[in-house]
Amino acid sequence: MTWTTRPRSDIGGLAAIDEGEGPLVVLLHGVGLRAEAWGAQIDALSAAGYRVLCPEMPGHGETPFHGAIGLDGYANPIAARLTEPAVLIGHSMGALIALDIAASGHDQVRGVAALNAIYRRTSEARAAVTTRAAALDAAAINDPTVTLQRWFGDQVSEEGEACSRWLKDVHPGAYKAAYTIFAESDGPTDAQLGQIKCPALFMTGGDEPNSTPGMSQGMAQQVTNGRVKIIPNAAHMMPMTHPADVNANLLEFVRRCLP
Repeated sequence: MTWTTRPRSDIGGLAAIDEGEGPLVVLLHGVGLRAEAWGAQIDALSAAGYRVLCPEMPGHGETPFHGAIGLDGYANPIAARLTEPAVLIGHSMGALIALDIAASGHDQVRGVAALNAIYRRTSEARAAVTTRAAALDAAAINDPTVTLQRWFGDQVSEEGEACSRWLKDVHPGAYKAAYTIFAESDGPTDAQLGQIKCPALFMTGGDEPNSTPGMSQGMAQQVTNGRVKIIPNAAHMMPMTHPADVNANLLEFVRRCLP
């Protein structure tokens, strides 16, 4: 598909794509990306009869950046907008945010899907990601080459080209701030996962080296109503690279949570 810019709305200071009508599904993107990264899911979910809301993190897309904040600073503005029953779907850093809101016991969350979420990193993985965070420049555009190599390998694609543009457009300070939170997090604690009472779907790629299948399986085991889905031959950017498989699983999950 073509990853073109879509119109935005303002929701409490956050820029957001807001498409479709029906029960609410909220999509939360990862570090360095923007709402358009969910383009394939926006189209599928809105066509299936859902209102799809895709807010952008501070300094990403068209949301302004006002300085570094903690995970609560990302989660609380989203939670405050949930005034009707909703399913939360997050990718990578967005999954951390979605799980944090679900674990808080928010009474409007009917389901949470965590895509490519981290959980209990190995010491080697933790050292690698914190080293990457420390190397980021908060005042200048960061070269996306290494990130794109990690996400897409040597393959040239429209998805990779779109992510390259978005990574260059993100506010450098916002990118470093968000990536630092992501790097310093070990994912949701077992106590937090145990507090999630709504249905929870943990989905990642079979070829994902960082948010591994084992991580998704481990989280699902800690949630009373948790399930896991591994997408074969997919890696970190599976919402963009494997939209048919991702969409089929998300639609099944959303229909179960918002009948």
